[in-house]
Amino acid sequence: MSDQKFALLSKAVLLSFALVFSGSKNLNAQSLASQPYSEVPLSAIKPKGWLKDQLLTMRNGTTGHLDEVYAKVKNDNGWLGGKGDGWEETPYWLDGAVPLAYLLDDKELKDKVSKYINWTIDHQRPSGYFGPLTKDEREKNIQITPENCAAGEDWWPKMVMLKVIKQYYQATNDPRVVPFMSKYFQYQLAALKTCTLGKWTEWAQSRGTDNAMMAQWLYGITKEPSLLELASLIESQSFQWSEWLGNRDWVINAAAQQNKDKWMQRHAVNVGMALKAPSVNYQRTKDEKYLKNLKTGFNDLMHLHGLPMGIFSGDEDLHGNAPTQGVELCTIAEAMYSLEEIIAVTGDIRYMDALERMTFNALPAQTTDDYNHKQYFQIANQVQISRGVFDFSLPFDRQMNNVLGMRSGYTCCLANMHQSWTKFASHLWYATPDNGLAALEYSPNEIKLKVGASATEVTIHEVTNYPFEENIRFDFTMPKDVAFPMQLRIPDWCGEAVLSINGKELRREKGAQIVTIDRTWKSGDQLTLQLPMEVTTSNWGKNSRTIERGPLVYALKIGEKWKKENDKVEGDYYSVFPETDWNYGLIQDIVNNPAANLTVRNVKPVAGNFVWNLAHVPVEITASAKKIPNWKVVDGLARQPVTDREGIYKGDVNPEIEKITLVPYGFTKVRIVAFPVVK
Repeated sequence: MSDQKFALLSKAVLLSFALVFSGSKNLNAQSLASQPYSEVPLSAIKPKGWLKDQLLTMRNGTTGHLDEVYAKVKNDNGWLGGKGDGWEETPYWLDGAVPLAYLLDDKELKDKVSKYINWTIDHQRPSGYFGPLTKDEREKNIQITPENCAAGEDWWPKMVMLKVIKQYYQATNDPRVVPFMSKYFQYQLAALKTCTLGKWTEWAQSRGTDNAMMAQWLYGITKEPSLLELASLIESQSFQWSEWLGNRDWVINAAAQQNKDKWMQRHAVNVGMALKAPSVNYQRTKDEKYLKNLKTGFNDLMHLHGLPMGIFSGDEDLHGNAPTQGVELCTIAEAMYSLEEIIAVTGDIRYMDALERMTFNALPAQTTDDYNHKQYFQIANQVQISRGVFDFSLPFDRQMNNVLGMRSGYTCCLANMHQSWTKFASHLWYATPDNGLAALEYSPNEIKLKVGASATEVTIHEVTNYPFEENIRFDFTMPKDVAFPMQLRIPDWCGEAVLSINGKELRREKGAQIVTIDRTWKSGDQLTLQLPMEVTTSNWGKNSRTIERGPLVYALKIGEKWKKENDKVEGDYYSVFPETDWNYGLIQDIVNNPAANLTVRNVKPVAGNFVWNLAHVPVEITASAKKIPNWKVVDGLARQPVTDREGIYKGDVNPEIEKITLVPYGFTKVRIVAFPVVK
C-alpha cells in the first residue's frame, strides 16, 4: 500500500468515528483510583556499578543486536514494512531494547529502535489501525476500518508494541505518541464490537490486561472518558483473571490438571502477565475486591507452585512446588513487570519484596554470561543442564527445553528476556503524590528529578553493592536547599534497619514497612540505610529447606563442566554437568539454629565488569552436611528424597560431616537449593 493511500481518510471512517464517540463526551466525569506511586521518566535513572555492567552486557549481546543475529527479526521485518515477523517477537525485543537504549543513553541503540517506532507511527492507517501490513492490505488493497476490521490481524502483538511506544514517550515526550495512541484506541473501541479480542487467537484474550492498562495510562494524560469505556470492554472480552485469582478453585485445578483442556488458563507466562489484572481493574473501578483477589491469588500461587528462587513453576503449565519443576524465562520477565505495575497501584510492600527476590535469584541464573544464550526452562534443584524430557508439562520432541541456547525451546524467550533487567532498573524509584521520591528497590544508580513544591532538580547517587552488602548510601546534590519527603522500603526479611544522616544515626525501624524521611535536604547530604542480613532457613516443596541471607537465597556451589553442541533445527547450545558431588543433606542443627551453624564469608569485592557467574561470587556461606548415597540422577533429575513429618530424611546417610560451600543462587547453573535435612 502506498504512503499516499495511507494518508487518505475517507468520509466513511470519519462518520464511523462520529457515531462511536458522539456519546462519549456526555459520560459522567470519571477518574482512576488515586495511587501511592507513579513512574519516573525513563531518562531520569542512570544505572551504575554492577547493574550498569549487566546492562552493558545486554547491549553488547542479543538485546543490542537481536536484529543482526536472529533471522526471524532480521529478515524483511514486518514492523519495518516487510513480509517477515509481524507478530510478537519484534515488539518483545523492543520492549527491552527501548528502555535499555535510554537507560544507557546509547545513541546507536536509540537510532536502531527508533526505526521500528517511526515506521509504526508514520504508517498508522487513516482509521487508527496500526502494525505490519496485512494480507488483505497487500493482496486486495483493502483499507482497514472498524467496519471491515476482519481485514486486520491479531490484537495481541499490538499490545506489546503499545508498551514499547509508551516507554519511548516516557523517554522522549515525542508529540506524535498521544495522538497515535488516541487514534488507535478510537479504532479499537469501534472494532471490538465486531472483531472481538479473541477473534484471531486466545493469546489476546489471555493477555488483554496489557491492552486495558495502556488505555488507562493514556486516560491519565488525556482524560478522555472513552478510554475507560474501552478498558472496561477489553476486560469483559478477556480471560477473567481477577475473578480467578480470587477464586481458589482456579489455582487448585491448575495444580491438579495438566491436560490439554483450558491450558491457556494455567500457562505460566499468561499467569505472569495476569498478576497485574486485579490492580488494573482496581485502578479503573476503585473496587477493593480486586486488591483482595490479588492478595489471595498471589499467596495461593506461591504456596501451591512457588519455588525457592522467588518464582512459581511453569513448564509451561503451572506445575506444583517440587524442586525439580521448571520455569520459563518469559514467566520471570512478565511476572517482574506485573509486580512493578502492582507496586505503583497498591503500594503494598509484599510485592516489592517479591520483585526483589525474583530479580536477584531466579532471573540471572537463566542466561549466559554474554546474554546470548538462555534456558527456556530452568530448574530449582538443577544438577545438570542437558537435552531431555524431565518432569516438564511441555516436553518438546527435540528435548531442547533445558539447554542453554539462543534458539532452544520456543524463541519467544529469546525476544522477551530483554525487558527483565531494563524494566527493573527503570522501576528502582517511583514518584509520590506529595512531590517526593520513593526508593522501593535497591541497586547502584543515579536519579535526577524535580522534586518538592519548588520543583527543584535534585540528583541522588545511590552508592551500594546491594544485594551483596547491607549498606546503601544516598548522596544528594542540588542547586539550593529543598524540602521533600523520601520514602524507603525496609524489607520483611530485615529485623531492624538503621537510618543515618551525615554519619549520625537518625532512627531504627522494623522490617516490612515503608518509612518516610521528610526534611529540607541540602547539597552534600548523605542518607545511609543499613539493612542487616541474618542467615535463616525456609521451608519449600517436598519438605525441603533453603538457606537465605537478606534478599538472596543460597545454593550448593558445584563445579561446572560446559559442553558445546549443535542441533540442526535450534543451532548451537550448551550443556552443563556437575564436576563435584551434589547429593548432600543439611544437618538438622542448621535448621534449629542457622545463625550458630552457618558461616558467612566475603570472598571478593564487587568489581568492574561484573558477571553473575561462579568466578565473580562476592559472598559465600559454609554449612555442615552429610551425603545421601541413594540420592542420584534419574532421567536427568535429582528428585527430592522423601522426609518424615519432622522434615528429616530417614534413609541411608553417610556418617561423616562435611563442609559444603553455598553461593547466591543467581551465580549458579548447576546447583542444589532445596535441601533435604538429615540428623
